[in-house]
Amino acid sequence: MRRQNGVNTRRLRPPSHCNFAGPDTYTDGGARALEAACEPVRCALSGDLIVMVPIDFLFLGVVAKGFFASQVGDMLGEIRPAPAILFYLLYVGRDPDFCQRFGDGHWRSTLLYGALFGFFCYATFELTSLSLLKHWTWPVVIVDVAWGSVVTALRPRSG
Repeated sequence: MRRQNGVNTRRLRPPSHCNFAGPDTYTDGGARALEAACEPVRCALSGDLIVMVPIDFLFLGVVAKGFFASQVGDMLGEIRPAPAILFYLLYVGRDPDFCQRFGDGHWRSTLLYGALFGFFCYATFELTSLSLLKHWTWPVVIVDVAWGSVVTALRPRSG
């Protein structure tokens, strides 16, 4: 927050930032509202998606593959592309919105809220799996939630 004319105000990101919504976004007719609603989709198809997918596949398919295989064994199968693509589009598309809604535009805030978004999303999956699947383990939960928090916090932001 910064003070302007004695009033606390949030810093707005410049118009080039992904998901930027100016003051007249929702009052200037349906076209602007539609444009604002489509902005997360553009973000999902931007550099964030191009960077995050290969990093996540590298982690899951190479770096931690042995760990996951030793923990959950035969429950692992081949990656199914359609659900994976849907996950990344939803995940990467909503993350900037979450970070903007709660952050103040500073890089530390972006890291914090990126990590929190990753934590909430990955923990939801991991804890559900732990409660339902007999081969799911606490070490898998801890490693994957930590990974989700880190990769979401450190991935580049569209702009």
